[in-house]
Amino acid sequence: MKFSVKFPLTMESISLDTIDLQLLNLLQIDAAQSNQSLAEQVHVSPPTCLRRIKRLHDVGLIERQVAILQPDRLAALQGHGLACIVEVSLDRQGAEQLDAFEARAVQEAAVQQCWRVSPGPDFVLVVHTRDMPGYLALSQRLFTGDANVRNVKAFFATRRAKFETKVPVALD
Repeated sequence: MKFSVKFPLTMESISLDTIDLQLLNLLQIDAAQSNQSLAEQVHVSPPTCLRRIKRLHDVGLIERQVAILQPDRLAALQGHGLACIVEVSLDRQGAEQLDAFEARAVQEAAVQQCWRVSPGPDFVLVVHTRDMPGYLALSQRLFTGDANVRNVKAFFATRRAKFETKVPVALD
């Protein structure tokens, strides 16, 4: 199976075969795997594997590689944080106002994810602060201090049942 696409911003064309797709899938499961291990799993030589992964990075299919922390174990060391999902509606939804709020939201370290959504609220944020006073300070900076924020609805997490970062990759 081979996929081919031209990226509009770079006008660069890239083709993906089954090995590329397998590598994308394996790296999403555990990006800390050695190149040797990845090469064995997709049945190519280590230099070929390394070259393919570099290409996937270069064309922007792999945005970055990160460590995903286990919050309950971290909490045992530094105390539980406060995770919440926040819906934000603006009074005026012009492109300039949407861009301005988004720019402010993504600058906040406590904002882990910022999504423009439709219909309903204008934004959904995933926020993690150290505690309720931390959330209140964020709320003052991001919501209360912005005259264009019409409504904020926060949902405070009591338990995380699932957390996944993997994007489905069609392997067949």
